[in-house]
Amino acid sequence: MSSDLPHDDHGSTPAAWSAVVIITLAFVLGTLAIIWGNWILFWVSVGLVVVGGIVGKVMSMMGFGGKSADSSAH
Repeated sequence: MSSDLPHDDHGSTPAAWSAVVIITLAFVLGTLAIIWGNWILFWVSVGLVVVGGIVGKVMSMMGFGGKSADSSAH
C-alpha cells in the first residue's frame, strides 16, 4: 500500500475522537435515562449527540481534522 493514498489516517484525528467520545457518552447517558425513566436526562443526551457533531465539525474546520483528498493531491 502506498502511503500517499487519501484518507490514510482512517479518521484518527483529534476532531474525530472528540466527536466520537461525546456522542458515545451521550448514547450511554441516553440508555441509562431510559432505564431509569428520566426523560429530562434522555433529552439532554439527545442534545449532546448534536453537540458532539458540532464539536467534531468545528474542530475539523480549525485544522484538527484529517487532510482532504484535494489537499493531498500532487
